[in-house]
Amino acid sequence: MLPDVQDEADVRGIELTDVGISNLRYPTEFRDGTTTQAGIGIFDVLVTLPSDRRGTHMSRMVQLVHDHLASIDPRELPLVMKRVAAKMDIDHAQVRIALPIATRVISPVSGLEAFQASDLGLDAAIAAGSFTLTTTVTTQVTSLCPCSKTISDYGAHNQRSDVAVAVSGTEDDAYPMDAFQIVELIRSSGSCPVYPLVKRPDERAITMTAYDHPAFVEDMARDLSLALRSRNVGHAVTIRNLESIHSHDAVASVAWAPSTSSVG
Repeated sequence: MLPDVQDEADVRGIELTDVGISNLRYPTEFRDGTTTQAGIGIFDVLVTLPSDRRGTHMSRMVQLVHDHLASIDPRELPLVMKRVAAKMDIDHAQVRIALPIATRVISPVSGLEAFQASDLGLDAAIAAGSFTLTTTVTTQVTSLCPCSKTISDYGAHNQRSDVAVAVSGTEDDAYPMDAFQIVELIRSSGSCPVYPLVKRPDERAITMTAYDHPAFVEDMARDLSLALRSRNVGHAVTIRNLESIHSHDAVASVAWAPSTSSVG
């Protein structure tokens, strides 16, 4: 029988916060009751390594991804994480999943259909039996500068904005908003959504919509936070304007938790 070196005792007395595998690319299907898509996910599986253990069993982590995450339903992640902790014989474990998702977008005038890709991140953790899940969606909108519109004789500078919304879940409600809902919420922020397929009539409508709805990066962060607070959903919002006339980006962020804050 081959020796199991990872199970050797360690006498240095140092607990390691995170040990495991990172950047594992693996086929998976994402399904959450609203969206079903297949693709390649990127997985991190991490555990805390007690001070008396020399190593962890990283092959088991790949096996866990194969056995339990070939199909991902965020609503089932509390059970999956309990299996991870049991398989690794540990009371603290974390699984991070990143994959793109695509939503159908209809051009505003021509009515043409195309797909808009967004980035989805799922960060599941279990510690001493307590489960948490952070669902993060990142996509883009158009923002038009209110200052530029006010001070200019005509026109106003605009740009694309990267918007990330992270929603907090627990075992009782692991997935309080699905990915599609978050995408739609983000697309409703800013000055105008972005569209993958644009004809000239669409471009005209998009340009005028943005001009009629100017928004600073601060405005977008606050509006998104208010919308999430109205749903009593814990969240973090991060926005980065890819400024078109400046040599820097403009950024804003806000976080809120229902247990420690109130609306307003």
